[in-house]
Parts: sequence; structure tokens; C-alpha cells
Amino acid sequence: MREIVIFRQNQFRVSEVFIAQQAQALRRYAPLYMGRMRFGAGPEGARALLLRDLWQHAAWPRMVAQMATRDPAPYLRLLGKRRPALVHAHFGVDGVYAMEVARRLDVPLVTTFHGFDVTLSDRRFLCSPAWANYPLHRRALARRGQLFLCNSHFLRDQALAHGFPAGRTHVHYIGVDCSAYQPRAQADETPVILHVARLVEMKGTEYLLRAFARVADRHPGLRLAIIGDGPLRGRLEALAGALGVGARVLFLGARPHAVVMEWMRRAMMLVLPSVLTASGRVEGLGMVMLEAAACGVPVVASRVGGIPEGVAEGRSGLVVPPRDVEALADAMDRLAGDAAMRAAMGHAGRAFVVERFDLRRQTEMLECRYDALLQAHGGVDSP
Repeated sequence: MREIVIFRQNQFRVSEVFIAQQAQALRRYAPLYMGRMRFGAGPEGARALLLRDLWQHAAWPRMVAQMATRDPAPYLRLLGKRRPALVHAHFGVDGVYAMEVARRLDVPLVTTFHGFDVTLSDRRFLCSPAWANYPLHRRALARRGQLFLCNSHFLRDQALAHGFPAGRTHVHYIGVDCSAYQPRAQADETPVILHVARLVEMKGTEYLLRAFARVADRHPGLRLAIIGDGPLRGRLEALAGALGVGARVLFLGARPHAVVMEWMRRAMMLVLPSVLTASGRVEGLGMVMLEAAACGVPVVASRVGGIPEGVAEGRSGLVVPPRDVEALADAMDRLAGDAAMRAAMGHAGRAFVVERFDLRRQTEMLECRYDALLQAHGGVDSP
């Protein structure tokens, strides 16, 4: 197996398990995770090279300096004598750092766009020291990157609008592991509406709370479980109390992915009421919807960004206009009151993700792209 670098400055975030899931599903290439810091344990046995481990003393000043200059030397020092076949960066903001590493190694660079990296306004990028290099060097990334992958057709359109080349920019759904997420039994279902999201404006949690308050009186045993944390948590908890549903809303905070999936299998529906924000942040696809569908759980979601690509509308879930509390409440009410509809949508959702989003098939397609890149780069045979 040939080794490749999976480049993400903040490795193993609980909200980004899809990166490691894709990498661990590789059959013919071995992932080597590289970045600035570790935010979680990562997969069992995963090999990770991190600047925080390299710099035991005065780490922050060194990391800030590297952040500003994009100097690849610290990463090359971490690699030592390793010579990976290619570098695969996740998020465009990481691609502008990874391209310097790939250039020094003389290997192809793959960059995957997941959402904010092709939707957020440049002003927002320039306000963050960690992101400011991205709009400054985005054109160079577009010229020098060998392959750009987008997690939805919506994101590809956004990437093209930002100047990325059409011939090297393609849609590639990461997918979900349909063998690991088996359909739950209907007996496992409990009267819980599940929302899994970072508590920020884009996720539309405020509208979910307002819709739940309308539905709660008609379904006395119904509860809303919110998994995730973020800057809006205090405000959202206060809103739930003001709406009179505070006792029926569970703010569970961030939880490991395995715990999220336990709640998923017990939920009667997953709700993702995302919105487009003034800054340009919007849902690129909504991986949690695919996980719900794989488990046979129906979805209620907003018609915004790439979300419609992840729902078989009317068959695996219901799609409503963003910020429309009444429409959201009506959809939740319909599903909560109709067990047969939930079962039918759960079954259809499972078939939908198996057909279009199976991780193993998608990863096999990714490896074929790797093969083609390496052959074009140096005439090297695939592993």
C-alpha cells in the first residue's frame, strides 16, 4: 500500500468524522494524517504527524509564524524520510498550506471542498488569522492543484464561481458506511426528534425550537434532543425556556460519534433546518442526513445549499423552505403523527443512500482518481 497524506490543520474534530471515515476506507492507499493540532483521538491505529507534537516548547509562537508564512519546512521535518505518493487536503483553507508541502515533495495535490471554503465571503476569511491566507492564495491553489473534489453539485457550482478550473473540479460524495450503519428495528424508535449540529446560526436551531413549541402540545410525550455545542447554546437554552418547552428539550452538548449514532437509532426523525447566513455560510450537503437515512430514520430539512441532494424528497424525507417555522412545524407534525409514513420513509432513505452514497463504492472511485493522478504525474503504476 502506498502512503498518502491526509492534510487537515485541525485533525480529528468530532464534527468532521467523515474525513477519517473516508481515509480509513481506503483499500490500496495508507493514510498518514498531518496537520497543526489534534482535536480528538482519531481512528484506532491511525498515524498522525502534528506540529503540536513537534514543538513541545514555545509551540504557539511557532505555529502562528507557520500560519502566517505557510512555510512547509516543519511538515517536511515531520515527514523525515517518508515520501508519500500524494497529498489530499480537506477544505480549501487547508489546501493553500498543503500545496506548499506537495510542491516541495513534487507530488500531486487533491483538495476537497466541504462548504464554507467556497461559500463564505472573503471578508470573513480575512478576519481570521487561520483563514486569511486562503483568499490571498486561492488563485495559486486553483492553478497548482491537480484535482478539486466537491461534496455536492451545489459546492461545485460555488467552486467554479470562485475561479477553480472546471476540468479539474468534480463532484465526489464522501458517502457513509452502509455496512456499519444498519437499518434500525421499528421497535427501537422512541418519541424523540433529533438535531445534530454545531450551535451556530447556519444550522437554524432557533427555527427548530420555535417549530417544536408548536408541535409539542399535540404530541405530549415528544422530546427534542440536540447534540452539539457552540456559541449560541446559552441563547438557545433561554429561548427553549421562553417558549415553554425547556423541560422537553435536551441540550446534550458535543458527543462522540458512537453516542450520536446511538441516539440516531432511537430517533423518530432527524431535523436539519439549516439556513443561508449573511456571511455566505450554508450547508454543503449535510452528512448527518445520510447517516440518518442509512439507519432508516426519516429526515426533515431545509431547501438550501446542497441539502436537497441528500434527500429523496417526499420519499426519504420532507424538505421545507428555510426559516419557515410554520412549514417546519407542519412537516414535523406529519411525521410525528404517522408511524407508517416514518417506516416507509426510513426504508426508502436506506435504499437511497445505498444507491448513491455508499462509502465503499465512493472510496473505490476516489482511489481510481488517485491512480490516474499518479500515472499522469510520473507514469507510476497504481499500487
